Amino acid sequence: MNNYELMVIFTPVLSEEDYKAAQKKYASFVKENGGEVLHENPWGLKSLAYPIQKKTTGLYWVLEYSAPSDFNEKLKIQILRDETVLRFMATKLDKYAVEYNTKKRSGVPTGTEKVGA
Repeated sequence: MNNYELMVIFTPVLSEEDYKAAQKKYASFVKENGGEVLHENPWGLKSLAYPIQKKTTGLYWVLEYSAPSDFNEKLKIQILRDETVLRFMATKLDKYAVEYNTKKRSGVPTGTEKVGA
């Protein structure tokens, strides 16, 4: 089992219920295929760096999970079939990234915080 982080940008025209349903769909897809969801983080509506399909905002969602190495190809097929997804990126996390994410979630200083002026 490898650790991964998936960032998905959904179309901004989704309702709150559709946004939550899409999150639940992919989290359950991970579980159904032998994976484990470690953490979910819905960022909400954010501005895009450049327009995608004539949209300047998107609904961001980050999912941290562990799954077998052949799972990502199945996930990619599911995401590409979904018309509500503007962009996605799956990243394999090494042990340092997993440790960093765990520290950040628990509130332990990671050394990358901004110092208040």
